[in-house]
Amino acid sequence: MKKLYVIIFFTLCSFFAISTMEAQNNSSFHPSKERIEGLAIYPNPVSTQTNTVTIASSKNLIKKISIFNVLGKQVLQINLIGKSLNISNLSKGVYILNITENNISETRKLVIK
Repeated sequence: MKKLYVIIFFTLCSFFAISTMEAQNNSSFHPSKERIEGLAIYPNPVSTQTNTVTIASSKNLIKKISIFNVLGKQVLQINLIGKSLNISNLSKGVYILNITENNISETRKLVIK
């Protein structure tokens, strides 16, 4: 069990380190920490019986959603129009969501029980 936690911790640290390096190498990187205004993800955690997760923001623009498993493998990428994201193809576990709206990105955790 401890090995699983170590693997999850290492994977998350690696994901954030890679994201930071890519952002620093990007010529359009802005040092200000802009956030997606009013970003909310619910329900979280979500049960496997629920097929959708709501991802809402104040502006409610088109969002590019990338979902990664704890090993860092991308399992889903979609342009979300509206608020409802279908997660019926995802199994139980912890996922990292990279949400981009209006050229502003945020990373959040999603737990499926």
